[in-house]
Amino acid sequence: MTEQQEHRDPHGMTRRQLIRHSAWFGAAVGLTVVGGEVISHVAGSAPSAAADDRPTLRFAQLSDSHIGFQGTANGDVTATFTEAIGQVNSLGYRPDFVIHTGDLTHLATPEQFDQVTQMMQGLNTPHVFTVPGEHDSTDDAGQRYLSAFGKGTRGDGWYSFDIAGVHLIALVNTLNLQNLGHLGQDQLEFVRKDVAGLSSDTPIVVFSHIPLFAMYPQWGWGTDDATQALSYLKRFSSVTCLNGHVHQLFTKTEGNITFYSGTTTAYPLPKPGDGPVPKPVTLPAGKLHDALGIREVTYQKGQQMLAIKEQTLK
Repeated sequence: MTEQQEHRDPHGMTRRQLIRHSAWFGAAVGLTVVGGEVISHVAGSAPSAAADDRPTLRFAQLSDSHIGFQGTANGDVTATFTEAIGQVNSLGYRPDFVIHTGDLTHLATPEQFDQVTQMMQGLNTPHVFTVPGEHDSTDDAGQRYLSAFGKGTRGDGWYSFDIAGVHLIALVNTLNLQNLGHLGQDQLEFVRKDVAGLSSDTPIVVFSHIPLFAMYPQWGWGTDDATQALSYLKRFSSVTCLNGHVHQLFTKTEGNITFYSGTTTAYPLPKPGDGPVPKPVTLPAGKLHDALGIREVTYQKGQQMLAIKEQTLK
């Protein structure tokens, strides 16, 4: 991230509110916030007709790049992550920032962190934000991740910021490999205090690696104390939770909260319960890109229905 990028102040984001961080997800999802509504569009497509000509906020999501993975499920994860970055750069606008929802690397080596950092510098955006996945803390409780991406964060790497009237919260539920899918009391208290002074009509966006709902706890696809964290968000009219980890698209709505699990730039995983453990799936020749992809989701405040459009990685 250049000094020019770091000091840019898009849409009134103060420098104190903007945390220097780095990146987001393997399915490029362009999200637009307009008047309290979250509207996203597919890379390379026009914005939804519900969006006006001058959106307040636009950002993109990447996830599960697994830089350093070697296996038959994807022989070149660098190439597919490069394609995803190209999709973000082809959204038709310059995102105000990009987020990466974890598993940036596969084995958390310094070389892999260096590589993913260099690659994300190719994103056409002034700011990149990240949260860690469990693969980013394989043997050191996330210390190398924090060294690379933790500047300005709190605790194990959580943080929040405000931009254009939207409040974003980055949560960490992966760094303790003995208790995967756990936020912990310090982080729960951070969430409680963080939102206490916000107006109930403030749009909230939460991003984490592991889902904040019980998608399939037997595989670690859930966060055991997420209910407590989400209880602090029940008074808000619009809450959007974004995650990676499961390497497949999934949407769930509970009251005022909508959860979006994202796909990956690396390799597919089986559907929940399809096998004893979630191992990388090797697809027939020519089919990998069908499992990696982008998604268009339109969310309008006050409506229950979600419009979802999915597209494979180009």
